[in-house]
Amino acid sequence: MIVLTLLTTAATFDDIFKSSFLEKTSSFSLTDSLIGMVAAFLIGLFIYWVYKKTFNGVIYSHSFNISLMVMTLTTALVIMGISQNVLLSLGMVGALSIVRFRTPIKDPMDLIFLFWSVAAGILCGAGFIPLVGIGSIIIGLVIMLFQNKIVVENPYLLVVKFEDESTNTEIERILINSTKKYMLKSKTIVQDYEIEVTYEVRMKENDAQLVSNISKVAGVSSSVMLSYDGNFTA
Repeated sequence: MIVLTLLTTAATFDDIFKSSFLEKTSSFSLTDSLIGMVAAFLIGLFIYWVYKKTFNGVIYSHSFNISLMVMTLTTALVIMGISQNVLLSLGMVGALSIVRFRTPIKDPMDLIFLFWSVAAGILCGAGFIPLVGIGSIIIGLVIMLFQNKIVVENPYLLVVKFEDESTNTEIERILINSTKKYMLKSKTIVQDYEIEVTYEVRMKENDAQLVSNISKVAGVSSSVMLSYDGNFTA
């Protein structure tokens, strides 16, 4: 009985050592991992290039663009780590569920690039390299076509402050002659002596000249034009 107990204990220790670190190391494929990471790096580099070429915002963020490439690599690394272990995948889901990103995303296109980076990293980590290559080329071509080739006329918001109602008539006369189209969006009376109106205007040619002409109207205290393309730009 004592000999059987010792043999059982020895077998148990052997099973523990065989099924832990050494078993996971033996199942690890260095070649597949390198191919996946290289593919993720190339796709991330392509996303970096497309974002830089198609950026139309106010201030270009180089750090955000680099984070897109690093996110592709990181996502691929996580997927390769959990692809062959169900328990590890459940643990990663629980661990990553507590992560919260507090950086505000103002431009919807930035959110598209973030989703593209994550999706590309998942496919590279799962080994679907031809799929992610073809898909990324198509997505990049579509973004470059619609961002750079198709011109969308963005409206302007014209904010004017004046003191007399009769001034409003002169302002609208200038708008009729200087714009393709205009529309009154809001009108505010401040303490019975100042009026603030906001127009949405579609310009013909010279933006600055319109603001200059309105500023010269008698009774106008201030005239401001804002470009609106999803964000306000003075």
